[in-house]
Amino acid sequence: MRFGVLRRQVEGISARVLTERLRTLEEARFIYRHYEPTIPPAVTYGITECMKDIQKVLHQLEGLSRKWQDESTNVPAGHIAGAKLPQMASRP
Repeated sequence: MRFGVLRRQVEGISARVLTERLRTLEEARFIYRHYEPTIPPAVTYGITECMKDIQKVLHQLEGLSRKWQDESTNVPAGHIAGAKLPQMASRP
């Protein structure tokens, strides 16, 4: 994805801050940067295999959170999956 496209998609961020964040992600090997010495220079970014693996796990966590949220909306207050929670003593 081109830098300009990223900047338009991330509202409220300056070019300087976006560049800093992208460099940090590149150093962590989550994204890669490809520079083309054209006029004007073309800089594109993409996600690495490492980030693709992390992305898979994040999608699984998102699925679990949605599942648990759906289950919790069908359970009466004070219950978890049908088990009544013990009453906690209040602190003085």
